[in-house]
Amino acid sequence: MTTTLSLDEARRIALAAQGFGARLPEKPTRAHLCRSLDRLGLFQIDSVNVLARAHYLPAFSRLGGYDRTLLELDAWGAKQQRRMFEYWAHEASLLPLDLHPLLRWRMARAERGEIGYPALKRFATERRPEAQAVLDRIIAEGPMTAADFENGSSKSGWWEWSHTKHALEWLFWSGQITTATRRSSFARVYDLPERVLPKAVLDLATPDAASAQRTLIERSARALGVATVADLRDYFRLKPEEADHAITALAEAAILIPVRVEGWSQKAWMHRDARLPRRVNGAALLAPFDPLIWERSRTERLFGFRYRLEIYAPQDKRTHGYYVLPFLMNEALVARVDLKADRQTGVLLAHRITLEPDAPADALERLMIELDRMARWLGLDAVQVGMADQSS
Repeated sequence: MTTTLSLDEARRIALAAQGFGARLPEKPTRAHLCRSLDRLGLFQIDSVNVLARAHYLPAFSRLGGYDRTLLELDAWGAKQQRRMFEYWAHEASLLPLDLHPLLRWRMARAERGEIGYPALKRFATERRPEAQAVLDRIIAEGPMTAADFENGSSKSGWWEWSHTKHALEWLFWSGQITTATRRSSFARVYDLPERVLPKAVLDLATPDAASAQRTLIERSARALGVATVADLRDYFRLKPEEADHAITALAEAAILIPVRVEGWSQKAWMHRDARLPRRVNGAALLAPFDPLIWERSRTERLFGFRYRLEIYAPQDKRTHGYYVLPFLMNEALVARVDLKADRQTGVLLAHRITLEPDAPADALERLMIELDRMARWLGLDAVQVGMADQSS
């Protein structure tokens, strides 16, 4: 039997699954941060720093002004205090430590040269000795960035800058090295997993690939609440052959419930533990790589909100701005704002605010409250608005 959900119900399920609607804690703690990461499954990493780096923003959207050093300690702090690790999940990501065993099948496939771009795969085959030379330096010398190799034995013919970076990336993909910390430039500092991650994590049993993929799909479904097959695959970037058997198994176990969502052409699945709140209240600015909106077609299906990141578009081709954050108000995306943190002047610049055609009358007022909250969180003194308009 297939349950039918209205679009409003599906939206509320998705928002609740993503941690929206709860009262913001007065003083967010490390425990709040860990619960947020556990709920979402990952914080996507991106190097753009025009506002704040992407991995900081999802927790702010759900917790308010938390201390960012808490995340830094969990991600790159002392070995026994770590609660996160870096790996490729939904792009480069910070992940809870309990996901490490669930991604070892991906590491093994990378080690065998079965995944990755062509230049990466070659280090699993004919260029393996060269990758071993890079690994040997890290073993002998300790934590290193890619730049630390720049002055290596360049006359050998392969110690080219790009080759070194590819070798490091293959070693990272294959789990032979991991991120020890990040430099102020945000460059990765690589080291051996056993020198970075708690021994208890590395000693966890490695499940077979099929079991790990089932758990990843279950985590995806829990984080999304209600989702299509494509949504479930996308969360941890699983291919059809990696995801579809897991969806079938979870459906047979009644962990995934088949649903039909009003207005959706594709079949959908709801996690059996998904909550359907009567309403979702609150307000949040959403980073471009927030799990609620990172899959743009899902954002359109759920919210009727077409959103594209325009960083790579020429300036004269941008519709809404360079680094645009959607504004969530209760159960709707009601505006978008092009933001920049001007750290020299201490001002959060809202270059342009665009309200949706059906934005409620108090949307701009609510948005200004969130902009002020964000400015204080970033250590800025004021908010400055350039222009504000409304879509027709």
